[in-house]
Amino acid sequence: MPAHIAGSLHAAPSPVWLPYPDDVNALMPSLWSANVTKGDDGVLRIAGHPVTALAEQYGTPMYVLDVADFRARAAEFARAFSTAFERVGPGARGYYAGKAFLCTAAAGWIAEADLGLDCCSLGELMIARRAGFDPALVGLHGNNKSDAEIAFALDWGIGRIVIDSFDEIPRVAAAAADRGTTARVMLRVTVGVEAHTHDFIATAHEDQKFGLSLQGGDAAAAAAQIIDAPSLELIGLHSHIGSQIFDKAGFEVAAGRIIGLRAEIERTHGVSLPEVDLGGGFGIQYTSQDTPTPFGEIAEQLADVVGKACAEHGSEVPFVSFEPGRAIAGPAMFTLYRVGTVKPVDTGSGVRCYVSVDGGMSDNIRTALYDADYSCTLANRTSPEDPVVVRVVGKHCESGDIIVRDEYLPADIAAGDLVAVPGTGAYCRPLASNYNHVPRPGVLAVDGEDVRWAIRPESYQDMFATDPGFAPVHENGE
Repeated sequence: MPAHIAGSLHAAPSPVWLPYPDDVNALMPSLWSANVTKGDDGVLRIAGHPVTALAEQYGTPMYVLDVADFRARAAEFARAFSTAFERVGPGARGYYAGKAFLCTAAAGWIAEADLGLDCCSLGELMIARRAGFDPALVGLHGNNKSDAEIAFALDWGIGRIVIDSFDEIPRVAAAAADRGTTARVMLRVTVGVEAHTHDFIATAHEDQKFGLSLQGGDAAAAAAQIIDAPSLELIGLHSHIGSQIFDKAGFEVAAGRIIGLRAEIERTHGVSLPEVDLGGGFGIQYTSQDTPTPFGEIAEQLADVVGKACAEHGSEVPFVSFEPGRAIAGPAMFTLYRVGTVKPVDTGSGVRCYVSVDGGMSDNIRTALYDADYSCTLANRTSPEDPVVVRVVGKHCESGDIIVRDEYLPADIAAGDLVAVPGTGAYCRPLASNYNHVPRPGVLAVDGEDVRWAIRPESYQDMFATDPGFAPVHENGE
């Protein structure tokens, strides 16, 4: 591209959606987990533990997980959807999307909430088995499953494998036949619904890698092949329309289309498909502009949607499954950083204040990848100063290394301060990298008085272990 003179695109005024705070030291409770508070001293606390003490003992950056909040959200989702769908049919179950955030401890909490677990890789399956998860409540997803993943799933006896392409049908069938077993499978259908979300996380329009097209007839043809395979049992159809969705309209259209295809397959082949999976994508509140729907309300809405669609097609209401991930993990965690530098920059049309912290796109790439918006707060003290718009950035060698694009912090924000970013429980640790050879932060799980690592911080020894040129190194890198 030709060079250009920086102009209004790089100006510094606050965005129109960002409200001027009445009190820059106060929290917006809806952005934070249930057990996070801020006292008159301005210190952020989780379950009564001041983050100043946590930072001193455990270091920064780190993800801080509110265990009670995570477990409560999982239980609430399970209860709300089961209750709502028992009103119209045989019920519903959530399958927690492990890609959002997964470790052995989290898998245990999900199992306790009576949710299933949706896995997308051999690593996620291994975590689930190590955690003692019931394999009957585990599913394997993915558009390019390896032979090792299919073998692991069948040998463990998981409850469902989601078929994503014609190529997978004979592979899964042959692997099941070799083991003398029948694989329970679902068929992922591309229903042609474009959710109102970022293009990279909208997954049900035609031009993308997931599923088999409803409109083009591929889904019906794939269903016929599965039904004809003796070692496969088609238990239902699967749809997923995207992520960070606030509008039920997409689910309504998707449910109508998937229920219609189900009715067509049942009539044509004389089979019963007892289950439909409508995926996940339920949005959470990252900033004051997000308006998520409570679990109970959205469950009732979607139960009505499915009941209506089945009535229109003259079919029985199926057991319905959903795949919450972000909606459970996202609000339950925040990331704690320490400020290193503060740099006011005159853009020519205003001054932008860059606040650099000791993490960045290696622990939260969502802002760079998805144009995601986050909020933040000064976490170690109160300030009498007026609010100023800041941009919280990381330490990496990229101009796009932005964590919080625009937020108000006190004008005296300075090196050594702690800044906390809420809503980082989903897709931050799983997408974390070693960019610039920076170790990935740990996940500190706080559960009342109990404080321990759910995932310990990565050491330099961990990071360099795959490089044959490195002998074991000390923590200081020597």
